[in-house]
Amino acid sequence: QVQLVESGGGLVQAGDSQRLSCADSGGTFSRRAMAWFRQAPGKEREIVAAASSSSSATYYSGSVKGRFTISRDNAKNTVYLQMDRLKPADTGVYYCAACKVSWASTLVDIDYVYWGQGAQDTGTS
Repeated sequence: QVQLVESGGGLVQAGDSQRLSCADSGGTFSRRAMAWFRQAPGKEREIVAAASSSSSATYYSGSVKGRFTISRDNAKNTVYLQMDRLKPADTGVYYCAACKVSWASTLVDIDYVYWGQGAQDTGTS
């Protein structure tokens, strides 16, 4: 059973950095692509970043490219999202998600079968 537990988040100032972590206890982490999604207040959930199982492929949405970095440590079954130069528009609940395969180029949420509970709102002031 895959269980994803996020940590990190909280209130920060615009321009600050923050790192989210997501630990997978299911034992299949190294075989799955992982992604971070974000849901801003009143908006639909959107993919922010994704990394293939081996990290050979990554994706960033246009709004975060150059500011956010997704990384993973397969030995620790953990995926990270380093967020730099945060903006008020980055506010939302961040979810990590595990893909059903090693990489899904479609980058849509239906390809992700396991979800974390959501990091606490990351609000920028």
